[in-house]
Amino acid sequence: MKVYFAGDHAGFELKKKIIEYVRLLGHEVEDLGPFEYVAGDDYTDYVIPLARKVAESSPFVKGSIPRSAGGGILKSSASEDLGTSFRKGGISPGLEDSATPFYKGGMEIRGIVVAGSGQGEIIAMNRIKGARAALFCPCNFDLIKASRGHNDSNILAIGARFCTGEEAKKGIQAWLETPFSNEARHVRRLTKIEQMTDNL
Repeated sequence: MKVYFAGDHAGFELKKKIIEYVRLLGHEVEDLGPFEYVAGDDYTDYVIPLARKVAESSPFVKGSIPRSAGGGILKSSASEDLGTSFRKGGISPGLEDSATPFYKGGMEIRGIVVAGSGQGEIIAMNRIKGARAALFCPCNFDLIKASRGHNDSNILAIGARFCTGEEAKKGIQAWLETPFSNEARHVRRLTKIEQMTDNL
């Protein structure tokens, strides 16, 4: 697995420690900055490039959403919402009933952002199509695992001001080791989210 890193001044020191930890876990690591401490730098300058790199590997961005015979993304009619369209089989036959093979990527790419709170970072990154950023919560690692198993989060945002280094390491390991379930219900919901983005 390849893991991109980014952050800001508030997460600068913790980011360095986490990068070494993830490298020790056997993953390929690339740091996108900042590379030196600059008080008051803007996280957007670093986390948006990370989100774009991670999103490039998304199966949705690579064009594997179910499409019509003409190549266009299948959409609901003006009188139907997406949920109705899915129930009627308008998106992909059998999507409701079984895991679907279209939701597959190549080499798994993820991103980890270490900043002050992580809040602004996930708001910014989730503007990028294909980025699914989740906020690290040190109080319950099951939430981190759910972000992977249910939502296929591909970016984890860590608030350095709200957790210890050890908490961050444990949470990151749980997040990296938890696979996406690929259950039909979760694939269906993720597909709807991406189609909403296409229709904006």
